[in-house]
Amino acid sequence: MNSGIDWARVHARLTDAARALDEHRVPSPAARRAALEARARALAVALPAAVGASVEVLEFMLADERHAIESVWVREVVPLRELTVLPGTPAFVLGVIHLRGEILSMLDIGKFFGLARKGLTDLDKAIVLDDGKMRFGILADRIVGSRSIPVSEVQPPLPTLSVIRPDYLLGVTRERGVILDGRKLLADPSIVVADEVGY
Repeated sequence: MNSGIDWARVHARLTDAARALDEHRVPSPAARRAALEARARALAVALPAAVGASVEVLEFMLADERHAIESVWVREVVPLRELTVLPGTPAFVLGVIHLRGEILSMLDIGKFFGLARKGLTDLDKAIVLDDGKMRFGILADRIVGSRSIPVSEVQPPLPTLSVIRPDYLLGVTRERGVILDGRKLLADPSIVVADEVGY
């Protein structure tokens, strides 16, 4: 019984359709080459900015741990003198200092982050942080100095390397020092102490 269907022609059309789909899905060697060349040109424009990129930091010691913060957030470093203790403030607020006519809060970031103290600590250096809106000092035992760290050497923060929450860190150096995120620290509302006094 003849059904009137030309199966050979149907098979040929299906084969042509499958070939067309494969060619659409998998680009030809010429199309692949053109795409790779376009990517190479884009990388050639972006690469000079990335190669050799570095971050400028101020390194300091807190107890026996090395910390750093981007220099862009550091206004100045001053010796800690005449700290006035403020009663009723959180434990991480050690007090205020008078610096050239300005009253600045002094914070112990070790207590802020809940770091355990290891041995004796001096906390006699004040690193004044400033982002144009907020300004306060963080205390350190010793200032190591400023240096430029290649971005390629900054590793992502790992929970095993620091108890500081990763969202407060930019990364970890090869020496296992932590680079604090100054922008996050300066913008953190929990740093601000409410000025309401209960009567």
